Amino acid sequence: MSIDHSSLSDFLNTKADLYNRPSFIERDPISIPHQFSQKQDIEIMGFWSAMLAWGQRPVILKKAAELVAHMDGAPYDFVRNHEESDLKRFLAFKHRTFNATDALYFLHFFHQYYQSNESLEDAFLGTAAGGPGGLPEHGVSSAAYPTVAQALITFHDHFCCDPFFPQRTRKHIATPARNASCKRLLMFLRWMVRQDNCGVDFGLWTRLRPDQLVIPIDVHVNRVARRLGLLTREQTDWKAALELTEALRQFDSADPVRYDFALFGLGVEGEL
Repeated sequence: MSIDHSSLSDFLNTKADLYNRPSFIERDPISIPHQFSQKQDIEIMGFWSAMLAWGQRPVILKKAAELVAHMDGAPYDFVRNHEESDLKRFLAFKHRTFNATDALYFLHFFHQYYQSNESLEDAFLGTAAGGPGGLPEHGVSSAAYPTVAQALITFHDHFCCDPFFPQRTRKHIATPARNASCKRLLMFLRWMVRQDNCGVDFGLWTRLRPDQLVIPIDVHVNRVARRLGLLTREQTDWKAALELTEALRQFDSADPVRYDFALFGLGVEGEL
């Protein structure tokens, strides 16, 4: 499919505006954190919903809603103040390869983290209390990765450093250090960082900028981006995410990830 630069820019801008609106929310995992108004509730359920976001969307929404119910509709209060007996309700939780062991560690992490930190943003920036900070543990200098890549590696190391961390849970927290596409984490960052007045993304975090974000590549974005000639790398990995983001930057250098709405929407609706 061949479209000249000007026409493609107009096309993507039109589609981004079409799908970046509240009517998009109802069928998307972002609808789960939109049930809340407190920052920490949004962070907890935004992160957890994003981590569960693979498979059919109705199933994802059902399982995320199940987690909210298990936390008595108040995630932030629950993770800080639950009793050990309250954890029994999570023993039967399962979504694809995410099971009770993973759920219990997520709760443990949130409980420990929010005792001494106000926002999950600090875990990505290496400024959180009670965990590792500074450069990643993998011997990768900050110059070798864009800022968001370093943030993802820093968060991975923080999340996985607890003495009680189960190794099976590591597969749910992707990292550019393993050249993973990091689709679900990048989606979560889009929700937290992008700022506009469209009512979809939250824009709660300010120390990462929209122009630093990297686009999450799911099956729909992957297919449409390749069809439009925006992505040529054969593997769908971190390098592919960077390639696609750079291609989109030519249309909006300040907010390239806004085109996630266009590519995903076109894929879901089957317009191409």
